[in-house]
Amino acid sequence: MRAGVTALALCATTALAGPAAALPAPGSGPDCLDPGLPLSAEESRLAAHLPDAADPTVAADETYARTIIEGGGFGRFTADLTAALCRTRSLDAATRLVERAGQDLWDAAVARAQGRGTVRGDLPASDDRPLYWTRTEAMSVLRQWDPRGGLDEAERAALVETFEKAARGMDDIDLPPGRHAVRVLVSGFDVYTLDGGTTGPAQGTVGNNIRHGNPSGATALALDGTTYRTDDGRTAYVEAYTLPVSYPEFERGYLEDTVGPFMEPGPRQVDASITVSQAGGAQFNLEQWNSRYHGVSLGNDRTAPCPAVGGVPQLAVDNPGCNIQVVDRWGGGDGLTDPPQWTTATLPVAEMIAADTGADVPRPPGDTWPDESEAFGVVWHTNYTQFPDCASPVRETFNNPPPVTYPPATPPVPPAEGSCSYSGGGGNYLSNESAYRNTLLRDRAGLDIPAGHIHTPDMQHFETDFAVTDPTFDAWRTAIVAQGSNLVHAVADTVD
Repeated sequence: MRAGVTALALCATTALAGPAAALPAPGSGPDCLDPGLPLSAEESRLAAHLPDAADPTVAADETYARTIIEGGGFGRFTADLTAALCRTRSLDAATRLVERAGQDLWDAAVARAQGRGTVRGDLPASDDRPLYWTRTEAMSVLRQWDPRGGLDEAERAALVETFEKAARGMDDIDLPPGRHAVRVLVSGFDVYTLDGGTTGPAQGTVGNNIRHGNPSGATALALDGTTYRTDDGRTAYVEAYTLPVSYPEFERGYLEDTVGPFMEPGPRQVDASITVSQAGGAQFNLEQWNSRYHGVSLGNDRTAPCPAVGGVPQLAVDNPGCNIQVVDRWGGGDGLTDPPQWTTATLPVAEMIAADTGADVPRPPGDTWPDESEAFGVVWHTNYTQFPDCASPVRETFNNPPPVTYPPATPPVPPAEGSCSYSGGGGNYLSNESAYRNTLLRDRAGLDIPAGHIHTPDMQHFETDFAVTDPTFDAWRTAIVAQGSNLVHAVADTVD
């Protein structure tokens, strides 16, 4: 992470100040925007209203997105970006502009989460949602930027991607050299499952799933650029980034482009690489086996590459949409056109469980973990589902449910040689995909380092139907982030 925030005119310190500014209405915006250009599925949610929390028979005055953006103190960011973009006369200049703007947004979100400087807005500092919605709103402007001379589809996509990667922290990873440094990478995820949920009687409003946050994204913001003194006296340097909850960006190499350079030989080679996402319940799951199969569930873009047909899962044989594909620049053209069906975590499970990472973390209201001496349990999650015959949709599941005690009374059964994967312990959604791609990179680099996936408890615990935040929701995020950070530190303590 870079130290400080740049002096760019639309930098985050400016974006965090001043009155809120809404996106211009179609037909009334700056001349450089064309409201007729299509938005993405994620950007289409920017217009959504929740019912008013105090009176659900009417819609809230502001869109949900603007409520969160302003609540995070980012009310002017998109307006300032738009103004700067409208003054830009070339694609090269626009690319430089949006890269700096994305970096500034990420820096400001990290500073806000870590309580550095003045935390503006009335949402808690730890709330991960302002970054997601501000980034999405800004991307909608880039999607509709119509400079003199126009943009072709590839140019527009590249501009959006440049901003997005910078605003995810993917461009600012800065791990120091030296044998006394422990270099740790951690990923988090965006909010997801934003459609549906409880609805109210107000016309034109949406279900309350749109309120979702993601504690893995909040953990990434809390950890990025931090240091930790390990048990043996070394300094661990933690760098973090966030991943999208949609398949196309993974297919374009978002994770590999971020992590891959730090798995290559050199003085800044990573010592541990951990992917993190949200699951359910009141425990952290340390996933053991990751599945190549993917694509059953919809992403935030409302697409899924491998949905079940008539309730029956598709087979992955000769069906590329159901199998994670390796991008050419990270091995797809070098013997990994047909990567393994399974990858395996190398996290120090015993040490992570023995570290008692939840002992000093306050339990949030409604926590159901039975041991009240800790916030959440930590479980070695060894279950998985396979197709024993790759030509048949019949599936079998092993090690389910995994025991909550460690070590287990009997060793878990590993996936059968020659089987086809259907789901790892972390499923076959994008959390599993992040784990698979990360550990496949480790294997391709020939590294013997801790690498694997942590699934957090579910933080979607609201006290009311339509309020955007409340003390219980905040308490769950705070507790999960605290214990999740402790688990990352426990990994750093084991690095040789």
